[in-house]
Amino acid sequence: MKILFAYENPLPNTQADAEVFVTTTKYLARLAPGSVLHVPLARAADRTMAEALAGTGVLRAWAPGRPAALRHLFCGLTMPLRKAFRDADVIYTRNLWVASLALLFGRKVAFDHYRPWPAQLPPLRRWIHRLFCHHRFLVNICHSEYTRKVYLELGIPAEKLVCIHNGYEPDRLQERLPADEAKRRIGVAPGQKTVVYTGRINHKKGLELVIEAARALPDVLFILVGAERENPVEQQARAVANIRVVPWQTPEAVATYLFAADVLLIPPSLQPLAEFGSTVLPLKLYLYLAAGRPILAGNTRDVGEILRHGENAFLCEPDRLQPLLEAITALTTDAGLAARLAAGALADSRLFTWEARAGKIAETLAARWRMPAATPGRWEARHARAWRAESWRWLVHVARTRYWVLPPALPPRAAMPRPSLPPQVGSRG
Repeated sequence: MKILFAYENPLPNTQADAEVFVTTTKYLARLAPGSVLHVPLARAADRTMAEALAGTGVLRAWAPGRPAALRHLFCGLTMPLRKAFRDADVIYTRNLWVASLALLFGRKVAFDHYRPWPAQLPPLRRWIHRLFCHHRFLVNICHSEYTRKVYLELGIPAEKLVCIHNGYEPDRLQERLPADEAKRRIGVAPGQKTVVYTGRINHKKGLELVIEAARALPDVLFILVGAERENPVEQQARAVANIRVVPWQTPEAVATYLFAADVLLIPPSLQPLAEFGSTVLPLKLYLYLAAGRPILAGNTRDVGEILRHGENAFLCEPDRLQPLLEAITALTTDAGLAARLAAGALADSRLFTWEARAGKIAETLAARWRMPAATPGRWEARHARAWRAESWRWLVHVARTRYWVLPPALPPRAAMPRPSLPPQVGSRG
C-alpha cells in the first residue's frame, strides 16, 4: 500500500501535532514502501532535514509559507495536481479540508487527529457526517476513546472509527539515570524532593493550581520545563522561590529532567480539556510512563483511559488544591507507594511506542482496505436537533470569549468521584 502523507505546517516544528504526525509517518512509511510526505518547505534545502525527520521521501508542497490559513488552503488545492497524489493508494491526513479534496478527486482517505471536531465546532457537524460516511473514507484514527465516542454519537459507522493511542520514542530515554545523578546534572541537590512538569507553560495548561501548590509546599522544588516566551503564568511562577522555570529543551535534555523527578506532573485540571479543548490525553503522558517515575494527574475522562489510580499513577480530584497537596505529600514521603506506581508506569509504557502505534495503524488500514464499504450512517432528526442547539451554543460562546473551540458540557463536580487507593497501595514501604 502506497501512502501520501499530507501535512500542512513547515518542519521542524515544536508543536505536539507535528511530533505525532511526523513520527507516525516515520514508522508507518517503513511498512508502506514508496510512501511520501507532502509538506511545505521554506527552502528547497530544507528537504534533507524533513526527510531525516520523516524517514521517507518528501514532496515539497506548492504553497506559501504565510499566512497559515493560505498555506493550508494551497496545500490542499495543489496536492491533486501532483503525480504522487494520483499514484497513492491512500491519502493520510489530519486536515479536514485536505481530506475533503482527496475524496473529491477520487482518493481513499485515512484521517488521524486528536480533536473531537463535532463537539468543538458544532456548525461543521453535517459536513463532517457526510465526509466521514463517504464510501472512500476508510477510517478516522482517534487518539482517545473520548474522541471516538463523539464521532459515534454523530452517527459515523463504528467500523470507520478506531482509537489508537499515541506513543513515545524509546531512543529518547536510552540512558536511564538514577534520580540522584539526574538531579546532579541539572544542579539540584540529591536529597531535594522534586515535582517536574514538561510542556508549554501558559494559561491553557492548568498551571495556576500548580503555582498555588508550590507556595503551600516550600520544601518541594517544582521544575517547569518548556518556557518559550514570557507570559503571565511564567511571571507568576518565577515569583515563587521554590519554582524553577526552565526554557524549552531538546529531547535529550528533557529526559534528564524526567529522571530527576520524584513526581512527574500532569496538572490536575479540567481546563485543558473543558475550557480550551486544546489537550486531549496530553502527549507527555506516554513519555512520563516510559521514564519510570511516579505520575500525578487529575482524575479526568481523557487521562483515565491510560492512567489507573493506584496502579500506574496517582489521580487526584481536579482543580482542588488540598487533594493536590495530599497527593504530592504522599508521593514524596511514601517510598513504597512511589516505587509501585513507577514500576506500573514503566511496565505499561511498553504498549505505547510510536513503532507499536504504526503497526496498529497499518493493520487497521489493511483491514479497512479489504472490507466492503461501510453502510453510511444515517443523519437522523436527533442529530439535526443537536446540530442546531450546539451550533447556537457555539455562536454564543464565540461572541463571549472570542475563542472558536466550544468546551464540552461536563458533569457537575459532585459527579466526579474522588479516587481512593487500594489498602495495600497506600502502605508505607
